Amino acid sequence: MQVVNERCAGLDVHKRQVVACIRMPGEHGKSSGVVRTFGTTTPQLLELLSWLTDHRIGKVAMESTGVYWRPVYHVLEGSVDEILLVNAQHVKAVPGRKTDVKDCEWLAQLLEHGLLRGSFVPPEPIRDLRDLTRFRKTLIQERSSHVNRIAKTLELANIKLGSVATDIMGKSGRAMMQALIDGKRDPQQLADLSLGVLRKKRDALEPALTGRVRDHHAFLLRQQLKVVDDLEQRIQELDVRIDECIRPFADEVAHLCTIPGVRHRTAEALIAEIGVDMTRFPTAAHLASWAKLCPGNNQSGDKRRSASIGKGNSWVKATLVEAAWAASRTKRSYYQAQFNRLRARRGPKKAVTAVAHSILQACWHILQANTEHRDLGRTYFESLDRNRLRRHHIKRLKDLGFTVTVEAA
Repeated sequence: MQVVNERCAGLDVHKRQVVACIRMPGEHGKSSGVVRTFGTTTPQLLELLSWLTDHRIGKVAMESTGVYWRPVYHVLEGSVDEILLVNAQHVKAVPGRKTDVKDCEWLAQLLEHGLLRGSFVPPEPIRDLRDLTRFRKTLIQERSSHVNRIAKTLELANIKLGSVATDIMGKSGRAMMQALIDGKRDPQQLADLSLGVLRKKRDALEPALTGRVRDHHAFLLRQQLKVVDDLEQRIQELDVRIDECIRPFADEVAHLCTIPGVRHRTAEALIAEIGVDMTRFPTAAHLASWAKLCPGNNQSGDKRRSASIGKGNSWVKATLVEAAWAASRTKRSYYQAQFNRLRARRGPKKAVTAVAHSILQACWHILQANTEHRDLGRTYFESLDRNRLRRHHIKRLKDLGFTVTVEAA
C-alpha cells in the first residue's frame, strides 16, 4: 500500500496517559514505529510535543474519546502541521485490525497510508461559544425540570393553579406561591393576587386555590423556588457572556435570523456548532451529511430500503428541529409548504426533519455568501409542474360531477 505521510504519529488518549506511536522512514526505506507513553498533565504533554517536534512529525491522529482529547489538542494546536481528530467508529470499520496491535500503532499506520478522515473541529472562539451555548441549554432544561417539580408539589397540596394559569412561574403565580409559603390559605386573598389576563379568571382561581397546603408543602415550594431563581440568575449571566463572545459574528447572526423559525438564540446555537467558515464543508450537502440530517442510504441493486438518518451532532439536530417546527407555522413560507406537502404522506416527524434539513442548507448558503435569506414562497412546489397540478384539480372536479372548461387567464 502506498505511503502518503512518511512522518506521522498516532495517539491513544486516556484519562491519565497518552500512548504515542510515530511512524518514520527507517533502514532500507522501510517505515519503522517507535512507541512511548506520556502523562496527561500540561508539563508531560509539552514533553510529548517536544518529542514529536524532535522527530519532525507533521501529522498527528487521535480518537475523539470523551473530553480527554481536548487538553492534548490544545497543546499540539499551532505547533503541529495537522491534527486529525478521528471518529473511533470509522477507525474500527477499516479492515485489517489485529487484536495484538495497540491502538496508537494502528492509528499511525492508517494515517501513514492516508486512510483517516478528520472530524470537524472549529477554531477556538467558536469552541468557547459552543461550551457556553451548550451549558446554557443544559441549565434551561434543568430549570424546566424544577418547574415541573413545583407543579407536582402544588398538585400534592390540592392546588390546581396549573389548570387555570398558563404559566405558573409568571408574576401572578409567583405571588400566589409566595403567599402560600408565608402561610396564607384563604382562596379569595390568593385569587386577589392575580394580574393582567389572569384576573379575569378569578371565578376559576378561587376553587383552584382551595387546597390542603401543609408546612411540608410550603418548605418544598420555598426550596424549589430558590433553585429556580438561582438557575435563572446563572442563565442571565451566561446570556451576557454569550453576547460578548457572539459580538464578532453579529452580521452572521443577523443574516441567520432572516430565516423563518430562526431567532437570535437559535442563530447563536447554530454558529456555535457549525461555525461561520463554510470552506470546511464543500457544499451544503456535505454540511447536512455531517449533521446527519440527510436521507439515509440503504440501497442494494435496484432495491432501496428505508434507512434512518443516523446519529449526528445532537445539539445541531435538536436546535434545527425546534426551528423547523416554528418555520412550519410561518404563514406563506416555503417551509410551511414543504411541511404540509410531506406531512400528508410521510407523517409530521419526517416532514419536520426534512424542513430542518432545508434550513441547514439555507444556513450554509447564507454563511457562505454572507447574505440574507430569500424565501422561495409557498407556491414554489406548485410552479414546478403546473400542468400536472392543473390535471389533478380538473380530475377532482370531474369526480365530483362538474363539467370543467379551462381558459388561460
